[in-house]
Amino acid sequence: MKQIYKEEVLDVPEGVTVTIKSRFITVTGPRGTLQKNVQHVDMSMRVVIPSATSTQGAKVHLVVWHGGRKHVACLRTIRSAIENMIQGVRYGFSYKMRLVYAHFPINVIISENKESVEIRNFLGEKIVRNVPMLEGVTVIESTSQKDEIIIQGNDIDKVSQSAASIHGSCLVKNKDIRKFLDGIYVSEKTTVTPKE
Repeated sequence: MKQIYKEEVLDVPEGVTVTIKSRFITVTGPRGTLQKNVQHVDMSMRVVIPSATSTQGAKVHLVVWHGGRKHVACLRTIRSAIENMIQGVRYGFSYKMRLVYAHFPINVIISENKESVEIRNFLGEKIVRNVPMLEGVTVIESTSQKDEIIIQGNDIDKVSQSAASIHGSCLVKNKDIRKFLDGIYVSEKTTVTPKE
């Protein structure tokens, strides 16, 4: 059954500007600028800027007319994407990863520009695994916890994909993974600057 009119409204916090031009979203905040092209989604998007006398901030209006179930579901998807972009330019995203090993200690060497990691001695293997981070993502060694690395950036897609690339580069092959739990796992997902 088609729904005639469905709308999602999103508040834009202070210090953040959102611009939408032909379904190309740009979000600017204290930590930088993020852009996303959502021209593949057929919906009406506009930023409503309040009048000078109004106390409310800007709002993003997303509207779908005559949408089926799957089409209406895109509303919340795009809303969540914009919310993640706003959070990224305000606080950033930080994924903490722990190095887990039973016998052979995993060696992680972070490059000088903090944009790639080299993984050595995984399960005692001689092979050197090199994992580059995506654009705008940096990796640092944790100062508070042994065998922990922290992946930081503004774009949640790139931060989480970089973490997944590290995790996927050292998977145990041809062994019982219930017993061989070695690897690099995401232990915590948080923000770079704490939320007030």
